[in-house]
Amino acid sequence: MGSKSLTFRVTRQKPELVRPAKSTPRECKVLSDIDDQEGLRFQIPVIQFYRSDDGRRDPVKVIREAIAKALVFYYPFAGRLRECARRKLVVDCTGEGVMFIEADAEVTLEQYGDELQPPFPCLEELLYDVPESAGVLHCPLLLIQVQPKPTLFFFSLLFFF
Repeated sequence: MGSKSLTFRVTRQKPELVRPAKSTPRECKVLSDIDDQEGLRFQIPVIQFYRSDDGRRDPVKVIREAIAKALVFYYPFAGRLRECARRKLVVDCTGEGVMFIEADAEVTLEQYGDELQPPFPCLEELLYDVPESAGVLHCPLLLIQVQPKPTLFFFSLLFFF
């Protein structure tokens, strides 16, 4: 079956914030002038597909825990963008966390066939914008959605940086 004719439903769990596994510094980091350009203030959708492993581990749990551990070292991602004087952006390292969603799409990787190349079919069905998190300021810097389907494991990101 070609992906152009695919129809499927995606069921999502309630979005949650994943915080760093340990306490992190509370500070503000000023973005460089390159990162602070007005034309770069938008989210970038990314989707990655992986084949499931042997199924002995719950990929959602493994990824959620790995994110929490990684945020200890990459703690600015758990913060929020704020504007200062003259619209200068800073990352307020609050430790609030990144948005995490578990999803279940009624589709397998095999159903996509060999068409997993840009432009990706059905991208809008798989990616999800959590209400009130689609902006750049005061929103989570990462939105991670994991779908642990056997034979299909997708990982989608919306991020600012």
